[in-house]
Amino acid sequence: MNVASIIEPAVHPFDGVVPAGAPWAGRIRSGQSLRITDLKGRQAVDFLCYNANDIEERYSAPNTLKAAATLSLTTGHVLYSDLANPMFEIVDDTFGGHDTIGGCCSAPSNRMLYGVEDCPGCRENFLTALSAFGMTRRDIVPNVNFFMQVAISATGTAAIAPAVSAAGSYVELAAKMDLLVAISNCPQMNNPANGYNPTPIKITISDRGNSSQ
Repeated sequence: MNVASIIEPAVHPFDGVVPAGAPWAGRIRSGQSLRITDLKGRQAVDFLCYNANDIEERYSAPNTLKAAATLSLTTGHVLYSDLANPMFEIVDDTFGGHDTIGGCCSAPSNRMLYGVEDCPGCRENFLTALSAFGMTRRDIVPNVNFFMQVAISATGTAAIAPAVSAAGSYVELAAKMDLLVAISNCPQMNNPANGYNPTPIKITISDRGNSSQ
């Protein structure tokens, strides 16, 4: 895939479809909103964000979870950076309970968990998307998984839950600083995160209060 074809400047209103299994990256200004829509339902979306003016500052799962006091994110929760600065606030969410601990799939983890060879995943999508900004493997940190849930039992066992998001489900985030966003529209077909059938999503970037319905 041509890297240039997946990178959108995203400094003005943008509305576009990310194909099944594909990466996307773009810049979002402070004060803009980002809406991710699960067009057909049951589609996991892996998500990372960085300070666009200092990419060494990036999303921090520990800070986010400590502030939220829950493993699952929804409306009102804030995504914090490793410097404990707010990056995004979830301002609207029709799904609820987005995963924060499952991380991203990858060719190595697919081999480890499922015994399949040459099966790239979200980690490879992140590498492709971030390479356009001069970023590498060392810049990938534990990510948010929108429209995905990890079931945790009373004894502490955990497993990726079957996908349940309805067609048209969306999550909307308000940018609290200028941000670089990397998205993998998850290609996973070895576990139920996508209902074993990856599908397209829609990305909408707009000024606050003007998100497409």
